[in-house]
Amino acid sequence: MVTAMKKRRVDVPSAGSRAASQAGGRGLRAAGVPCQVYGTDLEQGARQQMENACRLPVAVAGALMPDAHQGYGLPIGGVLATDNAVIPYAVGVDIACRMKMTVLDLPASTLATGRYELRRVIERETRFGVGAEFRDRRDHPVMDRDWNVTMVTGRLRDKAWAQLGTSGSGNHFVEFGVLETFEALGGLEPGEHLALLSHSGSRGTGAAVARHYSKLARDLRPGLPQEFGHLAWLDLESEAGMEYWAAMELMGAYAAANHELIHRHVARALGASIRFDVENHHNFAWRERHVLPDGSEREVIVHRKGATPADTGVLGIIPGSMAAPGYVVRGKGSAESLRSAAHGAGRRMSRTRARQAFTWDDVRRVLDARGVTLLSAGLDEAPMAYKDIDAVMAAQRSLIHPVARFTPRLVKMAPAGEAPED
Repeated sequence: MVTAMKKRRVDVPSAGSRAASQAGGRGLRAAGVPCQVYGTDLEQGARQQMENACRLPVAVAGALMPDAHQGYGLPIGGVLATDNAVIPYAVGVDIACRMKMTVLDLPASTLATGRYELRRVIERETRFGVGAEFRDRRDHPVMDRDWNVTMVTGRLRDKAWAQLGTSGSGNHFVEFGVLETFEALGGLEPGEHLALLSHSGSRGTGAAVARHYSKLARDLRPGLPQEFGHLAWLDLESEAGMEYWAAMELMGAYAAANHELIHRHVARALGASIRFDVENHHNFAWRERHVLPDGSEREVIVHRKGATPADTGVLGIIPGSMAAPGYVVRGKGSAESLRSAAHGAGRRMSRTRARQAFTWDDVRRVLDARGVTLLSAGLDEAPMAYKDIDAVMAAQRSLIHPVARFTPRLVKMAPAGEAPED
């Protein structure tokens, strides 16, 4: 399973710093702050984005996870600590995208004997696709919070309520599978258990918050070169910075509520009780105290865009793909990774390339060989488009300790043709 760790420490080099300065990049560092890189098979675009992020004047340290691939601004799999500043696109478009797993008090054999009922419950108790809503809205205390903390959240409260408990599109999923625990875990004995795993975030409202405040940040940093535009930051003492932070935290609570409702309603529909649960955000920013590469210790803002919190003893979830296992892990609190780990297998090719490279016959052969039933998905989510999860796990052995393995058996994602929201 997990064998050897591959990592290297680099001081992120300047990439065209002179040209950037001439283009009006006021305050960009000539050489980036220290950045720890995990894994070796990382695309150049992701490395370049991390190099750019580490040259920001507000940056203090970085780390790049072994599942990294290119995104907007900070790469997916990028971790960046900053001084009193938040970068909307270093959090991500899908603010507070989240994993949640529950273990039900039903035997793992239910996956064979009760597959029809499990399928019916998944399809009834959540909704997939851009704009997916519930006609009969679901209740949760998160809707009693103050949604007028920003203009954007206040305007979209009604839409957010309609989408409460839905799953969206892109790489978001709900799936049943077998959780094999390697050790006693939250009252679970070692062995096989029926588990429900979900992945989704803050839906359309989170995306609107990201777009609004990223544009505002760019407007406030007109001197940034084009390639740094999606790394524009907001000072946390500014009105815009405080607004974004309040909206981000609200989206965190909203994303958690989405998952809570999915799992609660699925368990209730099956007449089951929840024996154990674990969950974590990625695509978020936290105020944390860290010992930094310069030897100082202070509070910084840690952005984890597609990265899992991995403080000492903290449980998290690192999924694979629809045909590959995921892991429940316990963090080791590595200072070099800013107490972070990968958030999944990570894409090895773009969505466009995946649609060109594979057919549904290719996908079905893989799924059949792994014993997976797929209810719906787009071809761009073909399991072959993802990296080898066990190679990713091996590259971060110093960051986490696996305590359980989840093998998917019944998977639902947004139907083909939906635009990605991840």
